[in-house]
Amino acid sequence: MSKQLLQKQADTIRFLAADMVQKANSGHPGAPMGMADIATVLSSHLNLNPSNDKWLNRDRLVFSGGHATGLVYSLLHLWGFDVSIADMKEFRQHNSKTPGHPEYGHTHGIEITTGPLGQGIANAVGFAMASKYAKNILGKDVINHNVYCLCGDGDLQEGISYEACATAGHLNLDNLVVIYDSNEITIEGDTSIAWSENVKKRFQAINFEVLEVDGHNFDQIDKAIISAKASDKPTLIIANTAIGKGAATMEGSHHTHGAPLGEDEIRASKEKAGFNPDETFVVPYDIKGAFDKLVKGAEAENTWAESLSSETKTKIEELQNPNFDAISFPEFEAGTKVATRSSNHKILNAIADAIPGFLGGSADLAPSNKTDLKDKGDFPNGRNIHFGIKEHAMAAMTNAMNLYGLFKVFSATFFVFSDYLKPSARIAALASIPQHFVWTHDSIGVGEDGPTHQPIEHLSQFRALPNFYTFRPADATENVDSWKVALKMSAPTAFVCSRQDLEVLKPEKAYGNVSNGGYLLKEREGATVTIMASGSEVSLALKTACELEKDGIKANIVSVPCFDLLIEQDKEYISKIIKPDTKVFAVEAARGMEYYKFVDEVFGMDTFGASAPAGELFKEFGFTVEALSEKIKTNLS
Repeated sequence: MSKQLLQKQADTIRFLAADMVQKANSGHPGAPMGMADIATVLSSHLNLNPSNDKWLNRDRLVFSGGHATGLVYSLLHLWGFDVSIADMKEFRQHNSKTPGHPEYGHTHGIEITTGPLGQGIANAVGFAMASKYAKNILGKDVINHNVYCLCGDGDLQEGISYEACATAGHLNLDNLVVIYDSNEITIEGDTSIAWSENVKKRFQAINFEVLEVDGHNFDQIDKAIISAKASDKPTLIIANTAIGKGAATMEGSHHTHGAPLGEDEIRASKEKAGFNPDETFVVPYDIKGAFDKLVKGAEAENTWAESLSSETKTKIEELQNPNFDAISFPEFEAGTKVATRSSNHKILNAIADAIPGFLGGSADLAPSNKTDLKDKGDFPNGRNIHFGIKEHAMAAMTNAMNLYGLFKVFSATFFVFSDYLKPSARIAALASIPQHFVWTHDSIGVGEDGPTHQPIEHLSQFRALPNFYTFRPADATENVDSWKVALKMSAPTAFVCSRQDLEVLKPEKAYGNVSNGGYLLKEREGATVTIMASGSEVSLALKTACELEKDGIKANIVSVPCFDLLIEQDKEYISKIIKPDTKVFAVEAARGMEYYKFVDEVFGMDTFGASAPAGELFKEFGFTVEALSEKIKTNLS
């Protein structure tokens, strides 16, 4: 292809991006204009099928710099995805297909919602991990695609990028190509005001092949991508670019990063490039034709599909459509004692035995989280993933693995360390990614490790997160029931499990069940009190109700394994489990403020806990039968 045509393709991308931002009077023209040459060359290397964006062996392209949406939407249109010129004219407008940052499931062709800087790099590593495992179990002739990531200076400054890329280097993910748009500009100005590390040496130190090119030289870009595809290591291509490339007077200026160029600047830029300055949102006929010739995914997919054996097709079908009814869940005897992290261990293994695409791991805490899958081997040949002490990257990588199209992947850590991965959990919720988070050591029951390790506000935080379902089971049986619900949900779920042993309760329920989020566990005729609780405090509530009955106070007990599901129930259901004529209390060894949606008083934590054996702490902070019954009686009087 002639350099003249390549230049015209790149300039078309530039001006589409600039026109989008100008019309919306909002957005980021600089990065799309700077990366237009890279994107043009990359287009000739991608195997995509716009008519089937779920083709398993397609290349994955992740835009880590989500603010470069002008580039994203221009490319999707030019490649033939369902993004029209009319859609681009509605850039950043309400209900458009072209929101301010690309969203998975909202815009055709977007592989994953990246959002905050750095997320996309970890997502790309996750896709590469899933691809590597898929290749190992299905064969290199079945899975042989690449994963590409476009990122910028901001992505590499975020700590999550180092966590993720260190993992990629350790696992030798040779199917990963990261293209770094090195324009040395951030919002505040030149990157040198806050950043001076040698990126090349950093990536060489973590087992990456590192190539460096002029990001506006088509030949250099092409040769680098060809080399990266042939490398036996993950590759970083450092593409030195000018932000706002092609702008008549503002090329290289940080002022092009996050604001429209202005109509006069755009007109002058178009005129300089030989485009009609009076036209906007123009895709010349020869340019659309040139991109159409590059995208041959339908042919590639048909050839690939015809090459699959019947055995391989069956394997793929089993992975893509897991039979959850085939799981033989463990059973637990009432009256015995088992920590929910331990019952969770048995549940995870039962799922793994029945579901071939179920895998996951912990942030170096598998022995404590109880998440090892017995006899399932170590990733990338087996199903136990050793993420290392990298909570944030772990969650973001696992988000992508769950969207790869074959696997259900869980991640695990201590509940208090969920703080380190909250941004990725939020993205999972926003994009409805069905990741399963396993978080153990759920309360002051952590004990001697003290306040730094005792989650106090964390339940409230995640219960406040829309489209995120946090399960805190009261016992082993409720844990099983929670998993039965969660496995069939199309949203992220979390299992908050105890370190300490909990008594397995009798399985009878007075009304409702776990799928309702909360249910009437114990009902007493003539009750004047309702006590709501989750986790270890459910047993405490039951025993407190027996103590209260000695004084003639009858109490109903409502177990709340998933507050998020409970608040979705209608008023009729709520009135059946929380009797309107009762005084309602909640008890939780955490903050518990969200319970005020239903209760008159919350007995929870007002401090960050203390360092002592768990039994002493529950006594110190009033989580005993005697203390709780006295508080309720005092409140009633």
